[in-house]
Order: sequence, then C-alpha cells, then structure tokens
Amino acid sequence: MTKAIRFHETGGADVLKLEDVEVGEPGPGQARVRHSYIAVNFIDIYFRTGRYPLALPNGLGSDAVGVVEAVGPGVDDIRVGDRVGYLIGPQGAYSQVRVMPADVLIPLPDGISDRTAATLMMKGMTAQYLFRQVYPLQGGETILYHAAAGGVGLIACQWARALGVTMIGTVSTDEKAAMAKANGCAHTIVTSRENIAQRVKEITDGKGVPVVFDSVGKDTLEASLDCLQPRGSLVSNGTSSGAVVLDTKVLAGKGSIWLTRPAMIHYIHPRAHMLDMARELFDHVLAGRIVSEPQQVFALADAADAHRALEGRKTTGATVLVP
Repeated sequence: MTKAIRFHETGGADVLKLEDVEVGEPGPGQARVRHSYIAVNFIDIYFRTGRYPLALPNGLGSDAVGVVEAVGPGVDDIRVGDRVGYLIGPQGAYSQVRVMPADVLIPLPDGISDRTAATLMMKGMTAQYLFRQVYPLQGGETILYHAAAGGVGLIACQWARALGVTMIGTVSTDEKAAMAKANGCAHTIVTSRENIAQRVKEITDGKGVPVVFDSVGKDTLEASLDCLQPRGSLVSNGTSSGAVVLDTKVLAGKGSIWLTRPAMIHYIHPRAHMLDMARELFDHVLAGRIVSEPQQVFALADAADAHRALEGRKTTGATVLVP
C-alpha cells in the first residue's frame, strides 16, 4: 500500500483526501516511479473543480519527479535507478508511488536536482512551447506576458532575457513586481493600480506589442486585445479568471488579430520531440540562464492547503508537494 490524494466529487479544496492505494508491478511499456517532489499546477484546480471533466473517483496531478523502481516488459530506454520527471499521462501524480507509461518519462541530467526539476517539467516545458513553438521568438521583440510572477512566469522572464526579448509582465502586487524584475522582466504592470493597455502603449511609444501571452483569461481579455499591434497574436494559454468568450468580429475590429488557444499535448509529441524540448530547457538551466527553485513547499497530506494558497493568489513561482 502507498499514500495518494484522491477525490470522489468535484468542488473546493476540501474534496482532496489522502488515502491508501494499491500499486502493483509495471506491465508492458510501464515503469513504477517513487516520487521525490510533485508539482502543483493551476490545471489541477480545473480538474478538481470539474472545469475539466474526469471520471470519479480519481487521482490528481500530472507533473512529478522521482526515481524508477521497476520497469515492465518492452521498456528499454528507462532503467531501474534512473531519475526521471514527467508532465503528461494519466492523473495521479499526487502520490508517493505510481505506475506510469514509460514513454512519458524524461530522464533528468546530472547537475539538476529533483527539487529544481520539479519546477521545470510542466512549467519550464510550457515556457518552451510558448516561446519556441506557439510564437517563436527571435530576439528583439517586446512582448506582454500576464502573471509574470507565477510558476511559468518566472521561468518565462528568464527565458525572454536569454533570448534578448523585452518582456512586459503583469503582476498583482509590488512584491511580485520586484520578483519578476529580479528574474529578467524588463517592465512590470501592477494590475491593482495600473491600466494595462495604457502602460503598454507608454512603454512601446504607442505601437503596442506583436504578441500577448495571456493565462488569465476573462479578466484580461479586453486589455490584451488593446495592447496588440495590427495583425498581432493573442496566445490564450490559460483561463484562471474564467473562460474566454469572444465574438470573432472583435478580432477584425481590433486590427485583424490572430488568436490561438494552444494545448501542451499538441506540441509535445512524438517522444523524440518531447526529449528535444526538455534538452533545450535543461541546457538553459545547466548554463545558469534559468534558475528555478520551489517558492512554496507543502507535504503531500496538505495538498488542499496548497490549492487554497494557489487559488487565493498567495503564491509566487512554483509550488510543490513532498510525499
């Protein structure tokens, strides 16, 4: 028996329960992983609340790191004792031990600790696919990035700096603004007291930006559109404040705006491509261009408290659970 967080109904953080679960031997194409750190991501809240449906009861979490304890038949590129991380696969990462499809496991390089890697799998790979695939940044651009002091945001700040991109980041407090700037964000907008579109126009001499990365959604949609240059791109990569509902005529009226709602799953396959994405991310970390450590650490049993902190906007950077 091992411990895992399960939930039997959707709702608030209190639906998350620590339970005993059985973990068997890995079957063909599988590996059993003992977790050292488990990442908490905002998408986990979407599953918990039912915004993204799951068959219940179920586990939660898709992002963790640990060591391989056993492998099943047909697994030849993952070995017992390997340190690995993952960011896709079935829900259930909020657990001490679990059996996973081996083809989603990413070997971790020497020089990157499990603690650091726990902040990189989903969050770092998200920054990779946003900046290198969804809207490939070349350097020299000025961009707007919402939630710049969040888990993905702090990595994005550093990646933008490494690429020679001028990043304007929105944050909710002066404390978060200071953290974003310390990580490479060139300009910050404190949304509790500053007008986003007005500040972007001031910073860009009235030109606006070619791309906005917006993980907030409903509350920032209008401002994001107003910040864009004609034929600019709105990358709607999250909806933490609520779903985006948009009449496409608005896109024409705002300057023939391009809109995309990307999902990691469509950018990470096949496996060889996923490993290349991870290699680019890890190279930045090993070279010191991206530094990432958890800002909040909770015990696995306290997963509900971690969710409350994240939903209450009381966190900065990455939040992890320790089994």
